[in-house]
Amino acid sequence: MADARRWIVRRGGAIVRKPYWERPDSTYLVRRWPDLTAACVGTVFFWLSLTPSLVPRPWLLQGVVGGITAAIGYGLGSIVATVCRVLFRWRPSEKARARLWQAYWLIGLVLTVWLIAESDHAQRRLRELQGLPPSMAWHTPVIMLIAVLLWALFLFVARGIRLGARRLIRALHRFVPLPVAIGLGVALSALIVTIGLRDVVFQRGVIDLADRIAYATNGGTKEGIRRPTSPLVSGGPGSLLRWQDLGFQGRNFAGSTPTGEQITQYTGRPAKDPVRVYVSASAPEAFSSRDPFEAKARLAVEELERTGAFDRDVLAIAGTTGTGWVNADISEPLEYMHDGDTAIVAVQYSYLPSWVSFLVDKERAAQATSRLVDAVLAKWSALPEDDRPRLVVTGESLGGFAIESSFDGVDDLLARTDGALIVGTPNFAPMSQEIRDHRDAGSPVWRPLYDEGRNVRFAQFPERDLKRPDGAWGHPRVVYLQNASDPVVWWSSALLLHRPQWLDDPLGPDITPAIRWFPVVTFWQTSVDMAVSYGVEAPHGHRYGAGPVDGWAAIVPREGWGEKDTERLRRHMEEREAPY
Repeated sequence: MADARRWIVRRGGAIVRKPYWERPDSTYLVRRWPDLTAACVGTVFFWLSLTPSLVPRPWLLQGVVGGITAAIGYGLGSIVATVCRVLFRWRPSEKARARLWQAYWLIGLVLTVWLIAESDHAQRRLRELQGLPPSMAWHTPVIMLIAVLLWALFLFVARGIRLGARRLIRALHRFVPLPVAIGLGVALSALIVTIGLRDVVFQRGVIDLADRIAYATNGGTKEGIRRPTSPLVSGGPGSLLRWQDLGFQGRNFAGSTPTGEQITQYTGRPAKDPVRVYVSASAPEAFSSRDPFEAKARLAVEELERTGAFDRDVLAIAGTTGTGWVNADISEPLEYMHDGDTAIVAVQYSYLPSWVSFLVDKERAAQATSRLVDAVLAKWSALPEDDRPRLVVTGESLGGFAIESSFDGVDDLLARTDGALIVGTPNFAPMSQEIRDHRDAGSPVWRPLYDEGRNVRFAQFPERDLKRPDGAWGHPRVVYLQNASDPVVWWSSALLLHRPQWLDDPLGPDITPAIRWFPVVTFWQTSVDMAVSYGVEAPHGHRYGAGPVDGWAAIVPREGWGEKDTERLRRHMEEREAPY
């Protein structure tokens, strides 16, 4: 019983037991040696972090993910060591401990250098597989240094928390029995750390900083973007929305609208000026309403009516990403394909970056886009069936999630629209989950076959993937552009403890056979992959390039449109400089 009421400190090679109520030694933070068991587990976790993942990692991020993963492994190893010390009284001798430490340093250093070198080769092979040049600097000493520094930082913080908890237990023990003091001390310490990380570090630190930066950016305008002169574009002459109220991404979207003359120069046919409607998160009308999302949707429909959008050949509702971005690679192919006889409408629900919106604005994305879809569909459905445009929906990343969340499932989407183009939608998007969970037997999760491909098809290389299966492809059509190596599509908290289906055979066309799943490690690797998912060329990672050309050609082609037209427009989109 006496031993159970003591805490253990390792000083050099010796073990000193001190009672909880004795004053803790503050030099514990830096003087105490690492636990050998924890160090071994942390080192193994670092080795596992060197394995390849979905997209190539630069050496800097490899050092970061290695340090974080090593710290997680050290923490788990420390828990195991503590439990073993409580359960088993046997301890190795001083000489045995010294020999074990010597073996750790010798074997650990040699294996670490060798495995980093092997990781270098694996990253080069992955780069070649995804069409990147194999040349890449892989600084072994710097990777090790970054990982060790991060591990030491996390260890220092963890020991500080532990020291604080012991001081708290000591203070509480003056008033209550020791078991009660320990329980209260641990509970209060956990509560303080949780509140500190969530409310102070994350909410008032990371999120507030991101919000201030994003707010400042939202007030600016990208170089080269000018107020449109067409009355058919939001922010232009006669618009219900002021140019200064469109926000950064709204001004980019409206100010980069191709003119009918530009479209004619490419097609050689007469073309109209396209309609583009955009309602920003800072639209004044939204602030004066009790339901800002409803107000934005109503304003968007009024702007569509003003511009004559319901008289166009195609009307597209676009979901936006966190910042309000609409990808030009999605909007422009539709406009060029139909000689400008199109209208595209979008509503901004946030100006925050997508990773922040995922954490704090995900539901707002669904609500704002759902209101827009319902409002536009209500107006569109009231028109005579033979005198209304073909209505399609589209979205990329969080925009795809927002579009999916606006419908009750695949059948609802097919019943209420003339087609959909969804690009790189996140793993948690409801309709994508439904399709993957109910895909036809034998089809891989990265290229699911749903209902024998009658209405819904997935593609990474759309020029060939959309032609499979050979059976009839009815209308309306839903096209998903989904790269097997896109970490945004596959990231999930389930990766912490469960092996994902995208690692089942057969692997995706750009996934290295050397990839492996490890608990916790793969989760952090995929999280880091999202940060570098734009560092590869399309169609890999989270880049889809000119894929929407083939998507729109399959969903809602212009009359007389053929494969040669698709190939020509695809080349044009690949060669042009994206306006934003």
